[in-house]
Amino acid sequence: MQKYLLKSGTILNLFPSEVKPANIRISGGKITEVGKSLKQKANEEVIDCTGKFVMPGLVNSHTHLYSALARGMSGPQKAPVNFLEILQKIWWKLDKALDEESIYYSALVGSIEAVKYGTTTLIDHHASPNYILGSLGIIKQAMSDVGLRGILCYETTDRGGIKKRDEGLDENESFLLAHKSNPLFRGMVGAHASFTLSEDSMKKLGDMVNKYKSGIHIHVAEDKADVFDAEENYKINIVDRLVNHGVLTNKSILAHGVHLASNEISKVRKHKSWLVHNPRSNMNNRVGYAPISLFGERTALGTDGFPADMFEEGKVGFFRNQESSHQDRFARIVEMLQTGNTIISEIFGEKFGTITKGTQADLVVLDYKSPTPLSKENLIGHFIFGMNSSIVESVMINGEWVMWNHQLFGVDEEVAMKEAAKVAKKLWERM
Repeated sequence: MQKYLLKSGTILNLFPSEVKPANIRISGGKITEVGKSLKQKANEEVIDCTGKFVMPGLVNSHTHLYSALARGMSGPQKAPVNFLEILQKIWWKLDKALDEESIYYSALVGSIEAVKYGTTTLIDHHASPNYILGSLGIIKQAMSDVGLRGILCYETTDRGGIKKRDEGLDENESFLLAHKSNPLFRGMVGAHASFTLSEDSMKKLGDMVNKYKSGIHIHVAEDKADVFDAEENYKINIVDRLVNHGVLTNKSILAHGVHLASNEISKVRKHKSWLVHNPRSNMNNRVGYAPISLFGERTALGTDGFPADMFEEGKVGFFRNQESSHQDRFARIVEMLQTGNTIISEIFGEKFGTITKGTQADLVVLDYKSPTPLSKENLIGHFIFGMNSSIVESVMINGEWVMWNHQLFGVDEEVAMKEAAKVAKKLWERM
């Protein structure tokens, strides 16, 4: 691995706010030293960051890379009238049409865009019912071609029958086992949502979570249909159902939580599981606004399949929060961007999300020309009202540059996008 000294830049950390000039030494994929007057060492490349900001990479804590080729796709002839119809008429048709080629190019497009937006890790939740076994390996390959870091799972469900459910379980298990110590990838136990899972399926998911001391990545109470299913079919609330099957751990990720009651949220917090807020998706699907003021510290931000522009997700989340009856304090959304790095720190067993000695070198160089003074006291205001992903100039992951001066190293972006458009056309025709 190349050794680097990033000189004369300004460290920027969103939460807690930090803005200070410093040099950063990087070796072996980690930050090894931070100081104002570091000198170049032998075999060390100096990168001049004068006038630039260096911040930790952003994390998309819940996404679906398979949706990347849905952009511009024609909608159903009869518009969906509720959330279940959105799933049935759009997303469940799309995921059934995925094959090896479209899985790869969906992941490739999503990974390219993530890096360009300054997002260095994706926590992905995948579904391709007619191409399950080996699907996570295809996603990993696409992400690796770009240089991205990832935590992957397959969303186990009963909607395709027992055979496909079992294939989903097998895909999760095989990826988990193969990536217990991979420096860039980890696996989780994936599940779609409890309303598509029988008691037997929930038990098998719980057994796997506990066998591998992992966590589950699952949609929870995104829509009221999920709540009604638990109450009507199992005479229990969603969270108690998850607790009964042992899937709530301190590594579990519960996406959405829009319709969780306060007592359910308290139980999630007691088990130290993560709640991931997805504001753009919630607004688009008209499912309601999550009570993030109740979510606690273990709350992060995801896009639920929207492009991995966490600058934009943060802004949308902030402005939606401003008009919500669950209005939270000013810094809440920005803090949720930062805590994505806490999730990956716990899953990888490494330190992420700060620019200090011993932290993984997942870094973003920003070219932000501010017309007003910038300090740690007003950084959040700059983030919400001034910064956007266009200021991302260069990106480093695991101590290696994956994008330099807006140019990707691992793939030819123009070629990839042209090929993806051909693959998307075939995918739409299969739908």
